[in-house]
Amino acid sequence: MPGPSGTGAVTRSTLRQQIADALRDEVLAGRLQPGQEFTVKEIAEQYGVSATPVREALVDLSAQGLLDADHHRGFRVHEYSVDDFRGMIEARSMVTDGMFLALAADLPEPGDPRITAALAGVRRRGEEAQRAAAAGDLTVLIGYDLRYWRELAALFGNAYLSDFLHRLRVQSWVCTVQHLRRLSDLRGTLWSGHTELVDALAHRDVPGARALVDAYNTHSLTLIERLTEGSAEDLTGG
Repeated sequence: MPGPSGTGAVTRSTLRQQIADALRDEVLAGRLQPGQEFTVKEIAEQYGVSATPVREALVDLSAQGLLDADHHRGFRVHEYSVDDFRGMIEARSMVTDGMFLALAADLPEPGDPRITAALAGVRRRGEEAQRAAAAGDLTVLIGYDLRYWRELAALFGNAYLSDFLHRLRVQSWVCTVQHLRRLSDLRGTLWSGHTELVDALAHRDVPGARALVDAYNTHSLTLIERLTEGSAEDLTGG
């Protein structure tokens, strides 16, 4: 008699991840607002699936800091503050500083085919992110930006730090997207130094890479502080 194939477990695990990814996209798109509440039953009905993978997906997102769980009322989208964002930037900087130093130490001389190909792939993600930033297309930018940083971190070779940085970057976008989507026109507002950063790392220019990330962090924090202190109309001149 053939043994168990495990197909059912794989299917449920895949569905769990699909639901988690879909809900994360809903938050990043601003369709699920900070503080918005919902239940397992509501999400299960929305996606036409059973409660079990939905509950598992929501627990996963809670563990990632994107949702808050209330045993009596269900779940709600976590509300981040500007202080939270400052903490995320500090944590991100600590990870990227170490990553840049390690990358510069481990990279062979410029021209190595393997590394050249890997950096070229990351650079392509950066080019797409820059185009989206220039166009003010926040949704497209977020998708490419997350892939860009994930692939860049993968070159570092430490899966734990790579996952940690990805989680921080998702949380950063969740924190900022609620403010950025208040602006009617984001062209010229969003950071677009992705390819410059790849080029700096390709040439082992750690100080240059750090300077680019420091400028990025300062720009992002200043923008979010302004948006939380003033109105979107004032900032756009509308």
